[in-house]
Amino acid sequence: MNTSRILKRSALAGAGAAGVLAVAVTVIPQEETPAARSVKSPPLLAALTQAASLPFACQEAIFKTGDQFATTRYAIPDEFWNAAVAALGSLTETERAELTGPACAAWNSWATANSSAVTGELDSRYRNAALPVCNKFTVATVGTVRKFSPNTPAAARGLEKVVKKVWTEAMTKLSATASDATCRTSYSTAKNAW
Repeated sequence: MNTSRILKRSALAGAGAAGVLAVAVTVIPQEETPAARSVKSPPLLAALTQAASLPFACQEAIFKTGDQFATTRYAIPDEFWNAAVAALGSLTETERAELTGPACAAWNSWATANSSAVTGELDSRYRNAALPVCNKFTVATVGTVRKFSPNTPAAARGLEKVVKKVWTEAMTKLSATASDATCRTSYSTAKNAW
């Protein structure tokens, strides 16, 4: 059984988020494969932690998000994580400065209080979206983020800006490079969807 990932607004919402903070194997249409595993300790999070000296609350947000949002169906394609890692590498110092202890602590409190609802929403949207996996991922992620983003704490809004940038850059890259035409269309549609 695959572990769960979430890009819920952080690369954390960033993991999909301190997200989505969150953040290439080709996705094979018609089935969910290891290339579309779900996110417990994704390479994106390890790369983010190694790339910057993060406050403890941000490290906690990164490593606990996968546990808090332990989805059973929702999966993030590996090609997305690869694109997200590249996008994280292009963050400016100003953008990295948004990864503060208070912002991540606010995210952690919100994630703890809302994990059940977010997890249910991700799984439901993923289950109901059309194949291929890349489309299921974008539909579930964008729909869930749109639903819950108005309720996230104001203190975490800086994180949201960073996650949106990472998301947009990753989607832009994948809309041009994904090997599957349906995936390219799905990524293109999702790049500015939230």
